[in-house]
Amino acid sequence: MNMSKLSKEYLNKCRVALSEEQAQSLSNSNNWEHVERDKVHKDWDTLYKELATYIDIAKCNSNKVQGIIEKHYQIACRFYTPSKEAYIGMGIFYQENQDMKVFHNTYHPQMVNFLADSISEFAIKKL
Repeated sequence: MNMSKLSKEYLNKCRVALSEEQAQSLSNSNNWEHVERDKVHKDWDTLYKELATYIDIAKCNSNKVQGIIEKHYQIACRFYTPSKEAYIGMGIFYQENQDMKVFHNTYHPQMVNFLADSISEFAIKKL
């Protein structure tokens, strides 16, 4: 699902959901002290390298890409289990936060947009 097909109101709802759910989770977990950050970053690095190989040859709704996004969601769930809207909000955050955009696009120049659209597709169909 291309993010541009979602209404501005819904996208704002997703931004709010991400912010509220992350704040609650951070508060409840002493700033995610339970998360093995080195492992998470290693796993996301491996995942982004794999996803980058599909950006030029597959659609965000392909079975292979959606399988990779399911792994992305599972990694995100190590912090807390985001709602559908919060997970879409994560994709929006990747696009709108300059540091996140630069970081993700080091894997592929179109990574952040492909990732956001793929997250949206996954969330709408699976969450």
